[in-house]
Amino acid sequence: MSEILLLTINGQDHPGVTAAFTNVLSQHDVNILDIGQSVIHNTLALGMLLEMPSNIKIEALKKALLVISDEHDLKAGLSVITPDEYEQWVQDQGKPRYIVTLSGRKLSAAHISHISEVISRYGLDIADITRLSGRVSLQQKNSTQRASVEFSIRGSTTDLAGLKSDLLAITKNDDVDVAFQVDDLYRRNRRLVVFDMDSTLIQCEVMDELAKAAGVGEQVAAITESAMLGEIPFDESFERRLATLKGLDESVLKKIADELPITEGAERLIRTLKDLGYQVGILSGGFSYFANHLKDKFGLDCVAANELDIVDGKLTGKVKGDIVNGEKKAELLREMSQKMGITMEQTIAVGDGANDLPMLAIAGLGVAFHAKPVVKENAKHAISSIGLDGVLYLLGVSDRVTSNI
Repeated sequence: MSEILLLTINGQDHPGVTAAFTNVLSQHDVNILDIGQSVIHNTLALGMLLEMPSNIKIEALKKALLVISDEHDLKAGLSVITPDEYEQWVQDQGKPRYIVTLSGRKLSAAHISHISEVISRYGLDIADITRLSGRVSLQQKNSTQRASVEFSIRGSTTDLAGLKSDLLAITKNDDVDVAFQVDDLYRRNRRLVVFDMDSTLIQCEVMDELAKAAGVGEQVAAITESAMLGEIPFDESFERRLATLKGLDESVLKKIADELPITEGAERLIRTLKDLGYQVGILSGGFSYFANHLKDKFGLDCVAANELDIVDGKLTGKVKGDIVNGEKKAELLREMSQKMGITMEQTIAVGDGANDLPMLAIAGLGVAFHAKPVVKENAKHAISSIGLDGVLYLLGVSDRVTSNI
């Protein structure tokens, strides 16, 4: 009967280590059942689960491995794995798998501790921890610095909702974002990403900018506040604010469009998504004039927004067609996915306002970005501590990948 051994190798990393050890193993006809390698700050941790032929002399193999480890100034260890332990390991591959993504400007030991404590409390195991963000200089200040690690966890729990709730509760006291996802096929197979425009892709509300240009900024702001307090419904708020813009010259639109402040990380995110083959669009309760401006700027695939009614070069204070409210956004997202021949599970929606909640709820991945409290609490996922390109971390895309795009 074959014997199973666990080989561990630790020490300073340098080229040729894996080749040297596997060459020795090959000379003894060893099968490799599992292998894992990681390097942290040039320090190597390499492990291999070995199936030894029944006729092999273990002592001869140990001596050969010792010679190689001395030549490479490494520490190697062998330990016996019992048949029962091995079979339990095999059975574990059928356990549910989840992904926890932790992101922020900086990550402390306390942040990692809080995440791992919750995972442990629910009886789950951490299979892997992977750094998604790039290396950070401690000598150069960077206001857009970001840090992210991904936990791959496995195991079964009877209280999945409680696990997710406790993980997300960490964000209330720690200035970090935590996302919890099932590690399934859909997570790796998204195809369409749609963004709200105002306060998501851009750092302003276009309606407010138009109101300032028309000299009715305070009046529009008062209506907006009333709507946010729930005193008037969205459609009524939208119509009342838009009516104040009646008579505004069309030339103002271009000036505002040319000066739209783009959100941190938006350009990098869109460029990366496009290079990775995603369809990218805007689904906004704002205005199509500005959405199409961004479409041309970033090479987006689709846009849906309110079309301003303009007569003789002046705004009429109305829109053409139905108002794009929350329910309409969800409807349009379904239509986009159907036209592209993809399932809703393959869609991603990102927004910040209450009227984004319907589309965030039906998307395969719904992300509240720097959102108002009620939106953040009701969305599946939220990004509040870093830029818009933090969405890439939720997709498991590392900075090492994007640096080559």
